[in-house]
Amino acid sequence: MHKIQNPVAHIGIIGGGQLGRMMAMAARRMGCAVSVIDPTPDCPAGQVADQQIVAAFDDQQAMRSLVESCDVTTFEIETIDVTDLIEMENAGHAIYPSPALLARLQDKLLQKQWLVEAGLPTAEFVDAGELNPGTFSEFGYPLVQKARRGGYDGRGVAVLKSADDFDRHLPVPSYIERFVQAEKELSVLVARCRSGHIRCYPVVEMRVHTEQNVLDSLTSPARVSEEVAVTAETIAKRAVETMEGVGVFGVELFLTAHGDILINEIAPRTHNSGHHTIEACVTDQFEQHLRAVMGLPLGSVEQLSPAVMLNLLGAPGSEGRVKLSGLSEALMIHNVSVHIYGKAQTRPYRKMGHATILNQNLETAEQIADKLRDIITISGENEL
Repeated sequence: MHKIQNPVAHIGIIGGGQLGRMMAMAARRMGCAVSVIDPTPDCPAGQVADQQIVAAFDDQQAMRSLVESCDVTTFEIETIDVTDLIEMENAGHAIYPSPALLARLQDKLLQKQWLVEAGLPTAEFVDAGELNPGTFSEFGYPLVQKARRGGYDGRGVAVLKSADDFDRHLPVPSYIERFVQAEKELSVLVARCRSGHIRCYPVVEMRVHTEQNVLDSLTSPARVSEEVAVTAETIAKRAVETMEGVGVFGVELFLTAHGDILINEIAPRTHNSGHHTIEACVTDQFEQHLRAVMGLPLGSVEQLSPAVMLNLLGAPGSEGRVKLSGLSEALMIHNVSVHIYGKAQTRPYRKMGHATILNQNLETAEQIADKLRDIITISGENEL
């Protein structure tokens, strides 16, 4: 990758996965130079950046080198030690969203407690404390146990339906919350810039793999009433405004069977539920995030076409070096865009890419997505 000459700005990205890759691509499109830090050589973001620093996220010297060499630093992952980042922010370096905010949100129990303090709706929860059957039974089944730190893409979550399931609990610091019978799982992407200007993308409806708890597909706009959409956007905006966040935030919500809207979790970064914006919206979430953290005006969040986004996951039953099939057939379908993330290794249900289908009829788009599930296969060379 050739370096950009006379860049508009030099962007540092902590984390080199697919979110960093798509952010780096947006940055280069805007005329910015990009440096990425990630421990995996030739990571997805590193493949399209001007520079990759190959180092662990707790490598203080490497992290300081990234921040000091860039005009603004952001991140695409949450599982990082923010201690040094807070010190660098206090020393005057531009790091967004604020590392102090990340510290509050990356501990899911602290995040839930903050939601309650802010008067935002969420499911009932308690600190799990010492993990014993009595505590869980006293709280009441069914329940959801969530790890305080490190959980993502289905990891760090256990749904326990009865006392008989206690043996499947997570042996980590965690909290337990009331199991929500969700009518729909929704998400709102909220962008807020340094000046406090805020915009929301249209509400999307998510479908999740039940066992793996990883996003399968989304529909945008969500098929909900205008009242529900307005309420969801209002709650999401209030959350990001209250925390004074800068950047794009993914606010995951439950629409309950009784019509209530509860916040599930808030991700202080670009989000899987916003990938469709690359093709479907005037300003995609990655450019929007960069605008926000660079202090530029936010772009339009207008959606130009209804869309369905399908995650392309590693096929079950294999792992190892990637074998991709069906791409040519998929690209023959009208208004289908395929994004492959450039990961060298696959494993079951790992996010390896995504496809976006634009169609004025959402049912037709969903039918095409169903076909793509069978057409595109991303497997590994080693059987499990």
